[in-house]
Amino acid sequence: MNIYRLTCWLGLMSVIFTVPVAAQIASDGSIPTSVRSPDGLNFTIDSGAVFGNNLFHSFREFSIPTKGSAFFNNGANIQNIFSRVTGGNISHIDGVLRANGGANLFLLNPAGILFGQNAKLNIGGSFLGTTANSIRFADRVEFSATNPTATPLLSMNVPVGLQMGENPGTITVQNSGHRLNQNILTPLDFQNNAVGLRVTSGNSLILVGGNLNLDGGLLNVESGQIELGSASSGTINFNLSGKTWSFDYNNIQQFGEIKFSQQALVDGSGAPSGSIHLQGKNISLNEGSIVALSNLGNSRSGNITIHASESLELRKVGTYGFPNPRVTLDNLGNGVMGDILVSARELLLQDGGAIISRNFNGEVGGNIYVNTRNFILIEGFSAINTTLPSGIDSFNYNVGRGGNIWVDTKQLTLQNGGAIPSVAFGSGTGGDIQINAPDLLELGGENPLNFTPTGIGMSSFRGNTGQLTINTSRLIVRDGANVSAATQSPGNAGNLTIDATSSIEVSGVGAISGQPSKISAGATVLTPTFQQIFGLPPFPTGNTGDLIIKTPQLQISNGGIVGVSHEGVGNAGNLQINANSILLDRAGTIAAATNSGEGGSMNLQTNTLLARNGSSVTATAGGSGNGGNMTIASAIVVGLENSDITANALQGNGGNIQITTQGIFLSADSNITASSQLGISGNVSISNLNLQPENLVFLPANTLLSQAPVIASSCLNQRNTQQGRFVVTGNGGLSETPDTLLMSYEVTQVKPVGRLGTTRNRSPETTNSRQPNRLMQEATGWAVTPDGKVALINNQSQPNSPENLTCSS
Repeated sequence: MNIYRLTCWLGLMSVIFTVPVAAQIASDGSIPTSVRSPDGLNFTIDSGAVFGNNLFHSFREFSIPTKGSAFFNNGANIQNIFSRVTGGNISHIDGVLRANGGANLFLLNPAGILFGQNAKLNIGGSFLGTTANSIRFADRVEFSATNPTATPLLSMNVPVGLQMGENPGTITVQNSGHRLNQNILTPLDFQNNAVGLRVTSGNSLILVGGNLNLDGGLLNVESGQIELGSASSGTINFNLSGKTWSFDYNNIQQFGEIKFSQQALVDGSGAPSGSIHLQGKNISLNEGSIVALSNLGNSRSGNITIHASESLELRKVGTYGFPNPRVTLDNLGNGVMGDILVSARELLLQDGGAIISRNFNGEVGGNIYVNTRNFILIEGFSAINTTLPSGIDSFNYNVGRGGNIWVDTKQLTLQNGGAIPSVAFGSGTGGDIQINAPDLLELGGENPLNFTPTGIGMSSFRGNTGQLTINTSRLIVRDGANVSAATQSPGNAGNLTIDATSSIEVSGVGAISGQPSKISAGATVLTPTFQQIFGLPPFPTGNTGDLIIKTPQLQISNGGIVGVSHEGVGNAGNLQINANSILLDRAGTIAAATNSGEGGSMNLQTNTLLARNGSSVTATAGGSGNGGNMTIASAIVVGLENSDITANALQGNGGNIQITTQGIFLSADSNITASSQLGISGNVSISNLNLQPENLVFLPANTLLSQAPVIASSCLNQRNTQQGRFVVTGNGGLSETPDTLLMSYEVTQVKPVGRLGTTRNRSPETTNSRQPNRLMQEATGWAVTPDGKVALINNQSQPNSPENLTCSS
């Protein structure tokens, strides 16, 4: 009895707890598809419906268990295999998908598709996995997974599109992530990666669904095409006639998310490399994930194209130690590399995230085009390798040319070590950089761990650099950031051209390094460590490029620098600034400096040049070089509180200073000098602008220049000895009365004189044909009239006695 009861109880339990195992792959009966599996692990799929070169299958369920397989046993004449899943369950594929010959395989499941770590593709053609509702054909027939009984069901035409539903399922690809090498100076090595999803060389791997997740997923097509699309509510048209399938998303109403994580990899490298296209709403490459093309061939390779209707984001270091997420092109062959094309509303590069083009051996590296409708933020550096900044980078390692960088956005912000560099590591030429930011371009700060400045710049470690061009409304360079075109080698640096339609502000120093904020074109000496790593000479010998600036307002303050320089044995470039006003404050500097070569020339065209609080305009030579020449054309030149204009040299000759102005106002501790300690001093020449009657300021007679001697004892030092030479040339100055045309004055050299009021060594008087004996008082100040004009005035509140006028006063 007990045994009987136990037997009955066991039987009951077996009924209760035995769950029937659903078939992994089962036909839905709408098409005569045959499914056989002797072990419940490996499945063979026969029959189906054949129309021309197209084979159709329809399944209620379609999943492949771990280490299992699904074999489509198609005929040799089949070109396309179309399979749909109508049961409403996700397809879990953790085994091998197989097909005969070179047939393309289409897998359609609106509920979703998940590829596990063991998923593999063993087919001769291309693969398209989608969560669309249906596949459309040229004769308007739809092969639908949501309405399988619709007629006609099948077509012998070519497929032309995907009909996306309002809420398509997610496609997920899981794997162990890539194991690529980390060195930015060497090509990527793909040999240590797991296989992942891969089709044969030259074919296409397409995943189009709702959201796409690559959780350590690995996608690879040698010399082929990879298409990742996240879309809903509309039709995606495609063309399969060419070698590269093209996809058109113009009719899509809504895009979704594409997320890379856990060092996911999408790779289309080959000889030549293929192409990669990502289309979605928000696209993120996280945790060391990579989109890569490496060209190994001699012909032109494909492009990496990324379209995000909202944002593209690269951030976070890799889960398995890779230092940063990247979108990267490597040209290792002799052909022309394809380009990186990015369009988004917003672009965020953080934690070392980078868009990179590298030319190792080819004729030309790939270009980078970045276009955002709103803003770009480039911030920080890799936490694993602090020498890797977030950025948009172009590197040339050989004799060819590096790729160009074009950035178009409303607002571009770089901070905390972020960078946009173009570097010529090899003997070839670096690529150009062009930045167009109509609203604002702002650079701030530095890498706090290695003191590398936030920057946009070109650099040469052997060859020549390209050209750097910036167009913006407002440019801000602060807290140690740099905009530069530089050489550290025998190669020459290109020009740096900036057009800021509103203003340029350069201010401050690095919070930790104390290095100044700069806009510069120069040749710099790197540390011995860097010289050893890159095989650089102790001193650069290439020439620097020119720095050309155009803006209404240029403000340089708190130690900021704008200038050209050469720390080696080459020539400094030229500095040209065209601005309505130039303001230097608190040690702000405009400089053209050299060490052993020729000093760069400086040309400043402005209405007002104001230097305060220890600021300077300087064209100097620190070693055996000659000081540069300086030309300043400014209506007003003001130097206050120990601010200087100098063109000095140490061993070489001092430069020449030519100033054309309506008025110069210098405090007693400010200087204009062109000297040399061991060479020949230069000359300082000052000319008056030619004022026209309509530019004159009509003020009451008692506030205009009064009738006193023109020249005070301003050329004498405190010991009444001559300390310099002051020359006035040209046809200029104020007319005798506001309504009288300018008259020609005789040029007179002023010799040393005693104090005014004595007759000792008095200089010859300058005469005028209308009033030969008329004398004028020295102007003691300047004022701005209500209509914005500048007038030289004599302050009647000050003593008029010329006996009290000295250099110090």
